[in-house]
Amino acid sequence: MVLTPWYTCCNMIRDREPIVGSFHVLCILALIVGSLVQFSDELESAVDYSNRNLTHVPKDLPPRTKALNLSQNSIQELQMSDVSILPELRALRLSHNSIQRLDFGVFKFNHELEYLDVSHNHLQNISCCPVVSLKHLDLSFNDFDVLPVYKEFGNLTKLSFLGLSATKFRHLDLLPIAHLHLSYILLGLVGYHVKDNETESLQVLNTKALHLVFHPNSLFSVQVNISVNALGCLQLSNIKLNNESCQTLITFLLELTRGPTLLNLTLYHVETTWKCLVELFQFLWLRPVEYLNIYNLTITESIQYENFNYSKTALKALTIEHITNQVFIFSKEALYSVFVKMNIRMLTIADTPFIHMLCPPDPSTFVFLNFTQNVFTDSVFQGCSTLKGLQTLILQKNGLKNLFKVALMTKNMTSLETLDVSLNSLVSHAYEGICSWSESILVLNLSSNVLTGSVFRCLPPKVKVLDLHNNRIKSIPQKVTKLEALQKLNVASNSLMDLPGCGAFSSLSVLVIEHNSVSHPSAGFFQSCQKIRSITAGNNPFQCTCELREFVKNLGQVSGEVVEGWPDSYTCDSPESVKGTPLQDFHMSPLSCDTVLLIVTIGATLLVLAVIVAFLCCCFDLPWYLRMMCQWTQTRHRARKIPIKELQRNLQFHAFVSYSEHDSAWVKNELLPNLEKDDIRVCLHERHFIPGKSIVENIIHFIEKSYKSIFVLSPHFIQSEWCHYELYFAHHNLFHKGSDNLILILLEPIPQNNIPSRYHKLRALMARRTYLEWPTEKSKHGLFWANLRASFITKLALVDEEDVKT
Repeated sequence: MVLTPWYTCCNMIRDREPIVGSFHVLCILALIVGSLVQFSDELESAVDYSNRNLTHVPKDLPPRTKALNLSQNSIQELQMSDVSILPELRALRLSHNSIQRLDFGVFKFNHELEYLDVSHNHLQNISCCPVVSLKHLDLSFNDFDVLPVYKEFGNLTKLSFLGLSATKFRHLDLLPIAHLHLSYILLGLVGYHVKDNETESLQVLNTKALHLVFHPNSLFSVQVNISVNALGCLQLSNIKLNNESCQTLITFLLELTRGPTLLNLTLYHVETTWKCLVELFQFLWLRPVEYLNIYNLTITESIQYENFNYSKTALKALTIEHITNQVFIFSKEALYSVFVKMNIRMLTIADTPFIHMLCPPDPSTFVFLNFTQNVFTDSVFQGCSTLKGLQTLILQKNGLKNLFKVALMTKNMTSLETLDVSLNSLVSHAYEGICSWSESILVLNLSSNVLTGSVFRCLPPKVKVLDLHNNRIKSIPQKVTKLEALQKLNVASNSLMDLPGCGAFSSLSVLVIEHNSVSHPSAGFFQSCQKIRSITAGNNPFQCTCELREFVKNLGQVSGEVVEGWPDSYTCDSPESVKGTPLQDFHMSPLSCDTVLLIVTIGATLLVLAVIVAFLCCCFDLPWYLRMMCQWTQTRHRARKIPIKELQRNLQFHAFVSYSEHDSAWVKNELLPNLEKDDIRVCLHERHFIPGKSIVENIIHFIEKSYKSIFVLSPHFIQSEWCHYELYFAHHNLFHKGSDNLILILLEPIPQNNIPSRYHKLRALMARRTYLEWPTEKSKHGLFWANLRASFITKLALVDEEDVKT
């Protein structure tokens, strides 16, 4: 449910003004009723049927409805059956309908009803039996002839707001509610009939705030003597004046402003001549009013110099917002001088076409000046030395451009503590000289300008709160003004790439740096800024890489109350694979981010591997196994590449074995059993040499009839004469064809220098280690025999010895 605008009219001092009179508390009391209405917005059982062109109340309303809005329809009548089904109803709004008669008896079953608005209807009479639980009752802007207040209204002991209207007044119309302590009375005088040569009177006994609404299009002509006991807040709406009707308003206000408790007067929608406005100021200058507010002021006809007596006044603050000046040719000094000479504490002239403001000719009493949304330039208050008592100056939304001149403007304002020049066009890069700020400035608002990083070289030295958000700052220079008193810094919505250090801001405790370009915030920020108790750095394009890891770690170590917006506003922007990931869920291993640790880890791993390999080599002769596996693989490969035509020649044996007689035991006990068990036919000289033939002929014959030739090498082999013959034949008949059919078994180590020089090819073969070594360890014998057997093709077709003989 929406509040009517009259609830806010008692705010004679805006929130942005730091100096608040004690009367502010009084006007807040008038807002208590408003808070009672707001509860309906939060209830789940609020029903809104406003502006539906309804002619009657809907019958299908939820029984548990607590707030019902039927405003801006065409309802003509309210019956008991419309609302009796809503026992929990607390707020009902029926404004802007066509209701002509209201019987309060329809609310017989609505014992919890607190808010009832039937304003802006066509009510002419009501029947009295009001609900005693009502706190807000609005009957204003209807067609009542006299104020509809009956003796039964005296039972509304909880009533706080009462809205009424009538075409005429009687002195004791409000007597039935004289004992009630109302916070707010609204009197709609739009239909009030002015009586010629007749002045009516009305006594308003108890209310803290009184709001009178006049006809918006008629010159002020109401002649009613309204007297109020202990009135604290008075508002008048729709006041249209010329020089002749000006006195009528002053006469009307004479009685209303007589009491010493009236501290606040607010005028809405005022159209007047400059002459009449000055007369009104002069009248109020001598009244007890402390706060005068004028909203939506239109000045007509002409503006000329008017005499004004600036005698001692109770007035503390004058606020004028939104001035429309229909006078185009006038003396600017005649207009501005009236305001600057005022001996009051606070002056607000906002949202006006004023292009300048004069410096007071004499030492001024101003402690607060607010000139928001004018068209002031850099020349305002330049060289002004009469504002030494000024504490707060607001120049928001003007045409200021030169920061150096703004600083110079404050030089003589020796008491200035708060300066707001936000929402201008200030630049700082063009001026590198010394900025002559007032040293008393503690709060400085430079937000929403076009300032760059050079602004940090032109700042008040004792500033505690600095607002630079929404500028064009890309970096903070190394050499800046030392701001040792700075406690709060707001640099949000700029283009900063990193968090600022606290070298120049040793007292910084609050930092706002959200919506910048910070991708890799410095990990040493918290170490540099140890007094930080609040940081807002969310909504930045964080790059979730190793560089960010330490910063995230530091964020996790500080209190959640220190990091504002954590964790929702802190997410990864890149790389694409982690975009949108909250920083608190982003993790990278220390090994991938620490180069030194990575090198140490790799080195340690290699060292461990080397130790393991060395251990295996020492304990299990690993190199021997590897060499044997390599030889086995090569042998199998060569076996597959042997030409078919070679395999098809008349072969009798798989292998011819040449050995020394001293090694015959190994040949017969080890070599033969392990080869012949796999059907490998072996030729031995003592078994197969043909008697009658020479030894050389037998050697040549059986080597040619064998697929492979095996030489069992040992020191004894080198010393054997017959072995020399066999080597000689092999040297001349096999080596020139290649070594694929030659198998060398090193039974015992043979020093290279013991091999005869005429066997140079054998020496070369052994130098390349293309031989099989007989292992002394029994555990390695299996691999040796597997490697040897891999050299043979067991399915090779051999010719039987009997066939050869025949």
